[in-house]
Amino acid sequence: MEYRKLGNSGMYVSAIALGNWATHGETVDQDLATACVSRALDLGITTFDTADAYAGTKAETILGQALKGVRREGIEVMTKAYFPTGTGKNDRGLSRKHIMESINGSLRRLQMDYVDVYQAHRYDYETPLEETMGAFADIVRAGKAHYIGVSEWTVAEIRAGAALAAGLGIRLVSSQPQYNMLWRVIESEVVPACEELGITQVCWSPLAQGVLTGKYGASSVPAGSRFSADGGGLKTEHKFMQPEVLERVEKLKPIAADLGVPLATLAVAWVLANGNVSAAIVGASRPEQLDDTVKATDLVLDHETLELIDGALGDVVERDPAKVESFLQRV
Repeated sequence: MEYRKLGNSGMYVSAIALGNWATHGETVDQDLATACVSRALDLGITTFDTADAYAGTKAETILGQALKGVRREGIEVMTKAYFPTGTGKNDRGLSRKHIMESINGSLRRLQMDYVDVYQAHRYDYETPLEETMGAFADIVRAGKAHYIGVSEWTVAEIRAGAALAAGLGIRLVSSQPQYNMLWRVIESEVVPACEELGITQVCWSPLAQGVLTGKYGASSVPAGSRFSADGGGLKTEHKFMQPEVLERVEKLKPIAADLGVPLATLAVAWVLANGNVSAAIVGASRPEQLDDTVKATDLVLDHETLELIDGALGDVVERDPAKVESFLQRV
């Protein structure tokens, strides 16, 4: 396993992080989640990412139980707040009230005294940024989090948040965007700004929700998968589930084969090749799934291989910086 600095902080994270969105508490029960976490630790993964809203708060509970007995100082745990955790008007967003209540709930579910990074899961346009950052600062000073991070913030929002954090004496060290071979919207604006500000990326969906494993075809969909329609066809509502995208992904398989690795390994290695990336977050519903993704830390992609990947994908790659996943209202 490779370990990289998180932003300009002194803390290292494992280049592969285990996330539990859409797994723990949904498709994965406690015993299987514990097995996946155990395998991750065996492979050298020390960084674990979750959020209060995942699986209706169950994901944090399951992760906390899976990590019970693990030396706390030897792991890095990241969680988030913003999305609804209840039915009340204040059970969402980044108000001081919700942030303070959310960190306490997260710590209780995780069975921990602190998290290493506490993240704003989205930008809250209904709350003054000064209120949000002030609450984060109080959480850090109380010892409930070491650092703060953001997820899916635009470049202007990141700059404003970093400036306020610095004025409050705390460290905004990470950005958690969607980033993969197909979705590169952070490259032109977010990454250069973060390099300037001492912020690094902890990327979600490096496999484009499974598309970059190569398991989906334009005319073949694994039964029971999230993108399988009732008649066995393809659900095409998702941006990656388009025939032209899947046809292009097929062209990546010979590139991976020439390198002697599975396509999933190539896809994660591609994300890690970006110098502003500290970690790629992968999920697992079975322990053995982690074996291929962890191999990505040993795969160095040369310029020729990167050009072959770009040529194979062509114009299905999304690069528009305006596509950062923001929501104008709390959802």
